[in-house]
Amino acid sequence: MAVLNLRPIVGGRILRGSQPFGMDAAETSAFLEQQGIRAVVDLRTEYERAIVPWPGLNGAPLSGTESKELGSSKGVEFLDNPLEPRTGIESLGTIVTAEELGGLYLGWVRERPEWVAESLRPVAQGKRTLIHCSLGKDRTGVIAAVALLASGADHRTVVDDYTATTPELPQMLSLMAAAWRLAVPAMPEQAFSPELMILQSPEAAMNTFLAGFAAEFGDAAGYLRDAGLSGVELDALRAA
Repeated sequence: MAVLNLRPIVGGRILRGSQPFGMDAAETSAFLEQQGIRAVVDLRTEYERAIVPWPGLNGAPLSGTESKELGSSKGVEFLDNPLEPRTGIESLGTIVTAEELGGLYLGWVRERPEWVAESLRPVAQGKRTLIHCSLGKDRTGVIAAVALLASGADHRTVVDDYTATTPELPQMLSLMAAAWRLAVPAMPEQAFSPELMILQSPEAAMNTFLAGFAAEFGDAAGYLRDAGLSGVELDALRAA
């Protein structure tokens, strides 16, 4: 299988995408080499990674120690930088409108600025970096939006990048549902319904996030500076 929903942003220094659906250690190694990836930033929780691991980088079939050693020996940095997607709310099922989805994203950057900065640090250090979560839509979409804003992209570019996930969702949801049902047989069928707002990528969600981000934080560079990136790292990110 493969990393899906894959596309370059920020001058090609960032690749954004999904989790590694059905890849083995050899496929992982080939993928990283072919894409020229020097760092992988995994935004998923430990539980999510256990269901769909990075064989040969972080997870089965290799032990954690062996995985890290293999990644290091190949010169690929693995950054485990998780965010629980329910951060700031009781349940993802409470998200029923695109505006609420955008508000969820805004809550993440408000509550976890260091998470945003750490996700972008390998890029700011000059490494071609894959940033991903499960579908490469929400957590990845937020990091991508901030990175694009920091590099000078306009509102339309950020929104278009976010909504580019929409045609990829049917295949990814099918694969994710299959993986989760193996791990959690009691998982209800409707948990992966494309009708759920949390499993969509509507333009209005990113519009809401961008408007809120600008109102609360001003510009992305200032936000990232306050979150912990140095001036040198910000310059490198802007130049990407």
